[in-house]
Amino acid sequence: MKRERMLSTMQAQADTPWDIIVIGGGATGLGTALDAASRGYRTLLLEQSDFSKGTSSRSTKLVHGGVRYLAQGDISLVLEALHERGLMRQNAPHLVKNQSFIIPNYDWWDGPFYTVGMKVYDMMAGKLGLGPSQLLSREEVQKAIPNLKTEGLRGGVIYYDGQFDDSRLAINIAQTCAEHGGVVLNYMCVTDLIKNRIGIVSGVEVIDVESGDTFTLQAKSVINATGVFVDEIMHMDDPDAAPLVRPSQGVHIILDKAFLKGDSAIMIPKTSDGRVLFAVPWHERVVVGTTDTPLDKCSLEPRALEEEIEFILSTAKQYLTREPQRKDILSIFAGLRPLAAPENDGEGTSTKEISRSHHLRVSLSGLVTITGGKWTTYRKMAEDTVNKAAMVGGLVHEKCRTEDMPIHGWISNPDYNDPLYYYGSDADYMRDLVSDHPELGKKLHERLPYTPIEIIWSARYEMARTVEDILARRQRALFLDARAALEMAADVAAILARELGRDESWQKQQVEQFTELARGYFLED
Repeated sequence: MKRERMLSTMQAQADTPWDIIVIGGGATGLGTALDAASRGYRTLLLEQSDFSKGTSSRSTKLVHGGVRYLAQGDISLVLEALHERGLMRQNAPHLVKNQSFIIPNYDWWDGPFYTVGMKVYDMMAGKLGLGPSQLLSREEVQKAIPNLKTEGLRGGVIYYDGQFDDSRLAINIAQTCAEHGGVVLNYMCVTDLIKNRIGIVSGVEVIDVESGDTFTLQAKSVINATGVFVDEIMHMDDPDAAPLVRPSQGVHIILDKAFLKGDSAIMIPKTSDGRVLFAVPWHERVVVGTTDTPLDKCSLEPRALEEEIEFILSTAKQYLTREPQRKDILSIFAGLRPLAAPENDGEGTSTKEISRSHHLRVSLSGLVTITGGKWTTYRKMAEDTVNKAAMVGGLVHEKCRTEDMPIHGWISNPDYNDPLYYYGSDADYMRDLVSDHPELGKKLHERLPYTPIEIIWSARYEMARTVEDILARRQRALFLDARAALEMAADVAAILARELGRDESWQKQQVEQFTELARGYFLED
């Protein structure tokens, strides 16, 4: 999958309307493009930055039905999410794996309450369940999580959900889309919508961020799948359109694995702000979060607020014997949830109470907009969106084919101890290159597992265009250890420059830009 090839394909077909143009290259947009392309529709996806640059690379790394949504009574969402969780595990086993979670109980009532709740959760998952939940004794909880605080601990409940690498799945979905004939392009910014003489949306104006070239592209159906930015596209269609999204910021911190001994994650069901807090093993680190902070403005690079960092630290300290301090934070990342704004709400509903279900809207102009949802349900969101877009565009109806479609990299029985496991079937090709050139297999930084072969692979086959693309999303260095990522930037820039044919001034500029970015991911000493 090369950007130059994708660009030339788009240009070669400029005179023929696309069946479907998807705006937005996050989980929803990529899933939608894959669904459309696999049905045989001529499909083009346009992303203003890099694939999954925004919300879709900043999740809690969970593929889950939503225990909290069960408690809220949102049964239909839980059923849908549990079904989709099973399909994600089945279709991308190199990226989605089983993860045990323990809910520690410090109140006599918690044990029976959560045991019953999790049994219902198991039952709803049906044959796609990942394992049975069980009530644990105090001793069993201590054995599973040796550094959990034991004062007042009565026992716990263990249950099973999914854990994954979000931006790696995004790029694999993009590759799968391309393999089904779709054209996907990053760094292509839609600047306006085109309408025909009766006011129906018939295409887009777009600028290539890299070259500055502009294009006018025709389409039978245009889908707005831009996450927290859907209202910007809506206003291109109708300047007076009411807001569809209530953005909510979720913040996570990354700690060393030593803060969570054992293989199980912790789920804390009651925090001071009424949210669930997770501590989840991920790439030999621990992800701790999240928060739910309503915001008025959206940004591609949201920043954690001081009170959010303190909330996560103070909550974690209540449960972990080794209490995390500010100096222990290896990385901080913030993401914006594109929550579908409740109708006739004003500002009355708190963001944590807004349903995570997705919502489809067709404007009078025929623009199809998808809002809400979450990573776990990306495939079902895409199916619903393409069904609607095909109808709006007058396309011949074709059935959805993604339910049992292997995602690029699919491999049976992946070895999660393999440092290249998340490349799935591509890993063997990478190892062949390393066997011919051993220097490509040497670590770039002592604290992280990444090697030159991964940079080369991402440049050649995964459309990585910048140092940030590599260190933030193709490899997860920025999210795992921001200071280490910063120290790697110059070496990454040099390797990437050779692959992309860039000069020294480009390298220097890339390092400067990444340095500025990375400083927002750690706390200054």
